Amino acid sequence: MKKLVGAALSLAMFCSIHVSSAFAETPLSAAVNDGLGAPYKWAGTSKQGFDCSGYTSWVFAKFGIELPHTSKGQAEKGTEVSKENLRAGDLVFFNTDGRGISHVGVYVGDGKFYHSATNQGVVITKLSEDYYAKRYVTARRILSDEQYQELMTDNQ
Repeated sequence: MKKLVGAALSLAMFCSIHVSSAFAETPLSAAVNDGLGAPYKWAGTSKQGFDCSGYTSWVFAKFGIELPHTSKGQAEKGTEVSKENLRAGDLVFFNTDGRGISHVGVYVGDGKFYHSATNQGVVITKLSEDYYAKRYVTARRILSDEQYQELMTDNQ
């Protein structure tokens, strides 16, 4: 019986260690999460308030990457990537005002992106959400493969 209890405890400890490492934070996830919940502020570039391009610029600045402070300007950076080939760290762009690219967010995988929404501040949204799905324009890959590997490595 003692061996059975010991084996069960060992298995439980192994599983808890394995699960915690599966959810370890990467430099990219730490950067986007750091701004989560910040309020929206037109032209804002800090956790006291962000507009959409201020938030994405702030995230990438943490890694020494300078981006323009407009969604249209950011859409001219990096290389175009199809929606089917998105990876974490890609910028996703939307036409929310009917006049071309007017909104940007950071794709984080699993069909989700972080962005600063005018009525909510920095939030996580699904690309499939009706409002954004209808307004999706394009995506740009800012991170090189090497940068991507560095930013997706666990912080442990």
